[in-house]
Amino acid sequence: MPTTVIVGTQWGDEGKGKLTDLLAKDMDFVVRYQGGHNAGHTVVVRDDSFALQLVPSGVLYEHTVPVIGNGVVVDPGVLIDEIEMLEARGVDASRLKVSGSAHLVMPYHHELDKVTERFLGKNSLGTTKRGIGPAYADKASRVGLRVQDLLDPRIFAEKLDVALREKNAILAKVYNRLPLDADEIIDRYLGTYAPKIAPMVTDTVSLLHEALAGGKNILLEGAQATFLDLDHGTYPFVTSSNPCAGGACTGTGLGPRDIDAVIGVAKAYVTRVGAGPFPTECKDAEGELMVDRGHEYGTNTGRRRRTGWLDAVMLRQAVRLSSISEIAITKLDVLDAFDTLKVCVAYEAGGVQYKHMPYHQSVLHQAVPVYAELPGWKADLTNVTTIADLPSEALDFIGFLSEQVGVNVTLVGVGPARSQFVRFVA
Repeated sequence: MPTTVIVGTQWGDEGKGKLTDLLAKDMDFVVRYQGGHNAGHTVVVRDDSFALQLVPSGVLYEHTVPVIGNGVVVDPGVLIDEIEMLEARGVDASRLKVSGSAHLVMPYHHELDKVTERFLGKNSLGTTKRGIGPAYADKASRVGLRVQDLLDPRIFAEKLDVALREKNAILAKVYNRLPLDADEIIDRYLGTYAPKIAPMVTDTVSLLHEALAGGKNILLEGAQATFLDLDHGTYPFVTSSNPCAGGACTGTGLGPRDIDAVIGVAKAYVTRVGAGPFPTECKDAEGELMVDRGHEYGTNTGRRRRTGWLDAVMLRQAVRLSSISEIAITKLDVLDAFDTLKVCVAYEAGGVQYKHMPYHQSVLHQAVPVYAELPGWKADLTNVTTIADLPSEALDFIGFLSEQVGVNVTLVGVGPARSQFVRFVA
């Protein structure tokens, strides 16, 4: 399949990085299409763990070309640090290509993200405070600086002057913060960052279309997930871009007819970081067990993730929104310790039952999950490599989920390592 999209179907942290790594061995290009360094992908290769933020997971295969698409917002300092980390650990990152049309995360974006979260107080959105939202806001307001501006000092300085006049006024007059110095930013971005990033900057739209014309295989890798999507997520507790499959088109310049398959990634349970509705959340010992067994702490922030039972209502909606053609289930082994498993098959609110996500936020906040209960397998799955070795209860769990959402499960993860998965027939 020439072009495949990987989409998270929950609130992120589903294990997209591991799936990307698994599929990348058959791909020529691996492309990030949205988000920034607010999302972390962890890939375990043998006994080595790589926590990636901006560089596509496919960089770990020497034959792939990793690409940062135009839909990503790039903090150049973070990108350079990540490249140097990879190089120090023996990974060649010189193949990386960066879209000249990707927007830059600037120092004032970091400052605005921090102060606005504090200003919101109890109504804060739980952002990572890494400047992603303000960078996307400037993009939409048409005042953003782009990667290509690093290649033109005059244009960079002119755009920065316009931006800083507004941002410094806001920081000083609204938030009582010291203004940022233009010369310091210019020295850092043009003097330090630009020479290191310039060799990677390219027209990634032409690069990818030429690759397709040449019969190459392309994997499009999203950050965050469906219910953090700016348009379709649990607004306002969302990210500032579109992780759904449609975002793969706008974030790369490939068209809808260029996409051959969309793989949805779902944990065998659900996690969420930060604020927002979570109908199946477990605030009891079962939730704590999921945290402990799943090591549910953020790759970037270290924040404890909220946990809950698998939600088929969410998954059905994710299938709709991204035309998902197959599903990969991760962390099935985390459920090894449970006697009984629960799957949410519907919500109830105000005397009405919902089998798809209710559009109105007030309904979602009141939603009570309707559960189906299935027996657990109480066996260690971490060494399972074939379908025949899976307990019947695990097969029943996977089959039930597939029936609920109407899409086949084609891969199941049973541990963090690259080799710990079971492949099903699509």
